[in-house]
Amino acid sequence: MTIHPEDLLSAEERLKRLHERLGGIAYGGDYNPEQWPREVWLEDARLMQQAGVNLVTLAVFSWSRLEITDGVFDFGWLDDVMDLMHAHGIGVDLATPDAVPPAWLVEQHPDIMPERADGSIFGFGSRQHFDVSHPVYRAKSLALTEKMGERYAQHPALRMWHVGNEYGPTSYGPWAEKAFRTWLQRKYASLDELNQAWSTTVWGQHYTDWNQVRVPAQPRTWSNPSRRLDFHRFTSDSMLEHFKAERDILRRHSPDLPIVTNFMRFYKTNDYWAWAAEEDAAALDIYPDPREADAHVSAALNFDLMRSLRQGQPWMVMEQATGAVSQWSVNVSKLPGKMRLGSYQAIAQGADSILFFQWRQAKGGTERYHSAMVNHAGPNTRIFREVCELGQELKSLGGLTGTRSTAKVAIVFDWDCWWALELGNSPRSDLNYAQEVLRFYRPLFEANVTVDFVNANSDLSPYSLVIMPASYLLTDESAARFGKYVSDGGRLVVSYLSGVVDEDNTIRLGGYPGALRNVLGAWSEEMHPLAGEDEQVKLSTPDGGTSAASYWTEHLHAGTAEVLASYASGRLAGVPAVTRNAFGQGTALYLSARLDDDLHRLLLSEELHAAGVVPELDVPAGVQVRRRAGTKADGTARSFLLVLNHNDAPVQVDVHDGGTDLLSDRPVQGTVEVEANGVLILEEKVASWHWDWTRLRRQSSGRSRTRSAATSLEAGSWRSNGIGACTHC
Repeated sequence: MTIHPEDLLSAEERLKRLHERLGGIAYGGDYNPEQWPREVWLEDARLMQQAGVNLVTLAVFSWSRLEITDGVFDFGWLDDVMDLMHAHGIGVDLATPDAVPPAWLVEQHPDIMPERADGSIFGFGSRQHFDVSHPVYRAKSLALTEKMGERYAQHPALRMWHVGNEYGPTSYGPWAEKAFRTWLQRKYASLDELNQAWSTTVWGQHYTDWNQVRVPAQPRTWSNPSRRLDFHRFTSDSMLEHFKAERDILRRHSPDLPIVTNFMRFYKTNDYWAWAAEEDAAALDIYPDPREADAHVSAALNFDLMRSLRQGQPWMVMEQATGAVSQWSVNVSKLPGKMRLGSYQAIAQGADSILFFQWRQAKGGTERYHSAMVNHAGPNTRIFREVCELGQELKSLGGLTGTRSTAKVAIVFDWDCWWALELGNSPRSDLNYAQEVLRFYRPLFEANVTVDFVNANSDLSPYSLVIMPASYLLTDESAARFGKYVSDGGRLVVSYLSGVVDEDNTIRLGGYPGALRNVLGAWSEEMHPLAGEDEQVKLSTPDGGTSAASYWTEHLHAGTAEVLASYASGRLAGVPAVTRNAFGQGTALYLSARLDDDLHRLLLSEELHAAGVVPELDVPAGVQVRRRAGTKADGTARSFLLVLNHNDAPVQVDVHDGGTDLLSDRPVQGTVEVEANGVLILEEKVASWHWDWTRLRRQSSGRSRTRSAATSLEAGSWRSNGIGACTHC
């Protein structure tokens, strides 16, 4: 079958058809019937119907059960399960099972196993035990993908494809080394160009033949940071190349079905910006630690990142837990109501599916204590009752699918920065890039400001405020893009360790942050990370206010920039610490230190206020509000306001004009009580003749502006520290 490009549907259209076939939001999870005798399968199908399940993921770990030995296949059991699901009205997300090469393949080709940087070899018995560059692994997994595409593309239960599982193994073995060399030859026109990019004159590492270029395996001490950065890029690209090869096989057999793989929370190995562009949807495995009271905040960051990877397109929760998971040192189970609340949080932040790992809790194997939709005790349990209740509720939310959120604030999250910053050759080897980003995200989340994520190559024009936490690596083109954004009237916030190196991980000379000196109107002559974990220095503001900084400081010079705070103690006493620069029509704020929470929040609140950014509603602390909006098939507008109470006590929320609560099917307006860990999902009244996002935002939030985003960032707390009053608040 030949597929012509003009015959292919868009990713958005494939997802639309998926949810039409499912009847709304996707609900279900991984199903592993091969772990159970056949007499359990029928009970599973009946319980799935009871729970409202409309989609299950099959065959993720089934290679050894589908290809019994080399070239000998047994699809009969999977045929029966596919038929059973269809007979019970349950769709299938069918996986290619190449995350787990079978024992017979490893025995035939033991060099399929990945090699660690220290030369040790992975052992059989876990997952992801393959070098993705190995030609036999590639050939065998693609052959199995071809057979599955041929056999199941037209099966009436099939709704989408799931390629692999949590791509991630990094190999330093001979096959990876050969592929790395080929990748470098494509990137660099010559060895001279590679030598220049890698600064090989340092420590005498000059190459004179391509065969001398090897993977950056474990060195005696430190190794070349530019070489290691390229190896990170290669590793992500090589796995993505294999994903695309499988995707293209499946696309040829079923051009109208979505194809995805599952991403992971704060996962460093793969550049998800590049990956998401090759998939029909971003899909996330998310496992917040129930022991952390604020785990929902880092989960929210990951949710917004997933929504942003494909420019606001709805995404998928591919895996989450009903209760306890397997990876934490103490696997605390979620309290009653938390699974439901976390599911609605994902929906509020753009998800159109709620799937779990897994349907039935395994009685053996590594993940036997990972909770499931049906736990060891069976269906007569609290968790299964919650699963059923959520499944029934989601049936009333079909109108949400396909709707989107709009943000006026963006945070830069870039894998090149992440890799370059954490290679261990920087002034602080303990710096955690994801936590730096979370530190800027947290106050915005708490203020109910919707945030998009962008990378260094994104279009910045939709945003009134852009924040760059530790954006260490910037190309010349990216630096120019941020400069133009500010010059055209944007507001930019930049933290320390930004713009320091170019795309080759080479230091930009002339002072830090080299790529952004002009737009910031300031430069640092020396980095001064603070030695002690609890060491602090005092800060002062021109009006006599005081604050503090920890972890990081710099010897900063203010050129054209205004000084907002200076160091008041330590070796940098009297030196500027925070500056704001007028550049063209916009402004750029630079934070050369890790400010204490009060000043950090104050400065962000001022930037939000100046950028005209307001929250959706004025609500008590611990309450999250998001809006999703779009159009119906007839072109009329639709808008949904989602209110989530992350507190363990009820709260009062003024929803103003309100709308129809989809979970109770009753009208709601004015001040209402939202129960502890409860949710409110309102379909708002929107004029059918016109869609105007700005007008809708004013309608829902205009009457609550006595407490704007600026003041909701706890702006009052800084006054007790003596910092001067906010002129905007």
